[in-house]
Amino acid sequence: MSSLKTFLYKKKYHRIPLTATETDHFEVGAKINGISGRFILDTGASNTCIGFDKAEQFKLISEESEIKAAGAGGTNLETLISLKNKIEIGDWKKKKIKIVLFDLVHVNEALVAHNVSPVDGIIGADILKKSKAIIDYDKSCIYLKK
Repeated sequence: MSSLKTFLYKKKYHRIPLTATETDHFEVGAKINGISGRFILDTGASNTCIGFDKAEQFKLISEESEIKAAGAGGTNLETLISLKNKIEIGDWKKKKIKIVLFDLVHVNEALVAHNVSPVDGIIGADILKKSKAIIDYDKSCIYLKK
């Protein structure tokens, strides 16, 4: 029997390493609009998000949004939306990606309290679905389909 890695390579998947944090999250490097950043991989987040304070850094053009965010920091959190962005995670690339902007201060404060460096954003289920993601928890990596 072939390994998961070999099987998924034959199915046109790309393997991307993940970094486990002290908070038991996985971090992954990604480029948004050509700018590198650090992101938490969050299967429970419906959308990929970036903090308000990082909008200019990642060249996000935002507009009003009726989406209300909810998470560890509370509910009904105000958001903005940025359309038509490009994302690269390892060799996997996609254009016309929607990114939700909201206040990630509470997320980063929780990370820092556990001696984990702050992140730029969250890779959510929207990207995981588009990429037909398969997470290998044992090997700390994710496979994204081209």
